[in-house]
Amino acid sequence: MILMWACFALLTLVALGFVMLPFLKKERVQTITHNANAELINIYEQRLVDLQTDLDNQRIDTVNHAESIIELKRRLLNELSPEKSLNSKGNNRIFALTGGAFVLALTGVFYGLTGSQQQISAWHDAMDNLADYGERAVMQKGEPLSQNELQAFALALRTKLSRSGDDEVAWMLLGRVAMSLNEFDMAQQSFDKALRMNPDNMQVLISYSQVLLLEGSEANMTRAAGMLSKVLKVEPTNLDAISLLALIAYERKDWPQAKAAFEVLLASMEKNDSRYSMISERIADIEKQMQTEGSVMPVTTTGAIAVTVDIAKELIDKQPKDGILFIFAKAASGSPMPLAAVKLANYSFPITVELSDSSAMVAGLNLSSAENIIISARISIDDSVMPSSGELEGHSESLKRESVSDYQLQIDTLIP
Repeated sequence: MILMWACFALLTLVALGFVMLPFLKKERVQTITHNANAELINIYEQRLVDLQTDLDNQRIDTVNHAESIIELKRRLLNELSPEKSLNSKGNNRIFALTGGAFVLALTGVFYGLTGSQQQISAWHDAMDNLADYGERAVMQKGEPLSQNELQAFALALRTKLSRSGDDEVAWMLLGRVAMSLNEFDMAQQSFDKALRMNPDNMQVLISYSQVLLLEGSEANMTRAAGMLSKVLKVEPTNLDAISLLALIAYERKDWPQAKAAFEVLLASMEKNDSRYSMISERIADIEKQMQTEGSVMPVTTTGAIAVTVDIAKELIDKQPKDGILFIFAKAASGSPMPLAAVKLANYSFPITVELSDSSAMVAGLNLSSAENIIISARISIDDSVMPSSGELEGHSESLKRESVSDYQLQIDTLIP
């Protein structure tokens, strides 16, 4: 700030110098005595008398006499001319002062019309209110930040980062503010900075995934799915990560995967949650799309684990009419999202299916991403992967994925 004003003052002095110095330069003035003009006039008159004498004595003719008088007058005027510049010094000072005043006035008017004094004032206000903006944005205290306040908050955060160096929290906040301002490039750059400092920052991974989803390209959605999978390995019940994975499948119009993901999300919520009805409506919409397009859950013929499913004899008569068979694998500890799943409407026991990475529910969450898994089978009374009363199911114990190539599973439990 001080440097800026110093530069401003220096430029003003330079401008004043260009305007005033030419007027203040000393002129070379021929010095003369107090009675110099009177003496010159006396000499002139004496020469006139001499010329008249020469004319009377016929030493010169009339033409030469007239020309000589003209020449004497010209010389007298030339010799008297220095006296006209004696008072010019005082006039130059006035011109210089007038020019300097004009430069200062013009500078003031120009800066007032085109200068950045308003931006500087706004910057000072943003720095003064940085803590308040942070509380309102992060702690949800007081009124939500307006668009102008978000811009001021971003300015203050950039200033803080430029002064104090890298700060993980500041970069994360700047990325979120940039998202709110639809500055997605700034948001990605900010989140990249934060992740370089802490690659395991779950909040940044989720926020970064949101930016990538808003951009909407297939490559970014795949990248977002990988980030969210990393979050779910650490925080299996993170609803934000589960909901974003559901949105990825929905955006890709992968209706079976989207439906399964939203159902997992719905099962994690209380019915009085404000989002419960919205997600239920989304699931209903997906079911309509599936009926229209005839979508089915992905079934693979090349997989890592061959699962043979049979049903306990005492449960054969308790199978729901027109039941749907789901065979799926989940991580033994971690996300409740199935890593691989197969859905069958027509089946008979025993039946063998294969589960592999290609039967993943959501990109980024697959069999290869888990060390230990649990294989399950459920006969559902509806088209939902979530358990309901009256359905039949069976589970394996925790299995080390790499050591399992085939598995025998029995449906032996009636869900009350």
